[in-house]
Amino acid sequence: MVNLVAIQKPLMHGLMKMAGVRPYTVEIEPGTAMNMWVPNETISNRPKKGEKPEVVAKPSKPVVVLVHGFAAEGIVTWQFQVGALTKNYSVYVPDLLFFGGSTTDKSYRSPTFQAECLATGLRKLGVERYTVVGFSYGGMVAFKLAELYPDLVEAMVISGSILAMTCSVSDTTMERLGFSSSSELLLPTSVKGLKALLSVAAYKKLWFPDRLHKDYLEVMFTNRKERSELLEALVVGDKDPTIPIFPQRIHLLWGENDEIFKHELAQKMKEQLGDKATYEGIDKAGHLVHLERPCVYNRCLKRFLASLHADGPQK
Repeated sequence: MVNLVAIQKPLMHGLMKMAGVRPYTVEIEPGTAMNMWVPNETISNRPKKGEKPEVVAKPSKPVVVLVHGFAAEGIVTWQFQVGALTKNYSVYVPDLLFFGGSTTDKSYRSPTFQAECLATGLRKLGVERYTVVGFSYGGMVAFKLAELYPDLVEAMVISGSILAMTCSVSDTTMERLGFSSSSELLLPTSVKGLKALLSVAAYKKLWFPDRLHKDYLEVMFTNRKERSELLEALVVGDKDPTIPIFPQRIHLLWGENDEIFKHELAQKMKEQLGDKATYEGIDKAGHLVHLERPCVYNRCLKRFLASLHADGPQK
């Protein structure tokens, strides 16, 4: 039987290419490769037969890097944002390790390793400075990226994420949501489990046929062993983590009805981050704010990006 989600992938790939980005695999080091959607104009169009495309140009506009969460790869997560940004920005959409086409034979699983690989990949693509937009798990990677490479990360937009997942935060969140572990929530193995994930992630309760849920499970939840290890490596001890002093501007763009990381948590984090952090809530949106209310999210995102480049595009 044809997988309905799988056959939609070529369509989405085509739409992304029309929007101005296409996939390119970057070798980070031997055994580690990261797939990234990159601006069309930076990659050669017609490589010689049997050869992969080459990087032929650096980005010509301010760079925005969109980092996905745990339940889907890059362009699925940011499908409504790419086309809204490519006119005025050079957009890069990576697949983190064990998502999409990104893999490693190394045993490292921490957000730090993800951030290091992402920084290396972007550098190899000629990207020297960028704003990172991180959602959920991708937000934690974005925080680590900004901490490790303040010379590369100009600013951050964070949605539905926190600085660090401590044991107590993890246990309290899972207990409140009614799950025994983050793996049970984020790596569902059944239609019932996927429905439970969507019910806590979305503000509006959407209905999809079971067939579509089954197909999504098959296509999007691969590399289960490695992703489970990513979740284990995400949780740190309860000793109060040191809050990095970020030199970058940080905009917390939140769904006011986020049930996973509530907006009160975002407000507290804003106070911890200091004067360079700002908060903006979007009403009638949950954890999946960028998918539930994409027009409002994009408007808020573009307004913040424009404020970074006051002499550049304001539309």
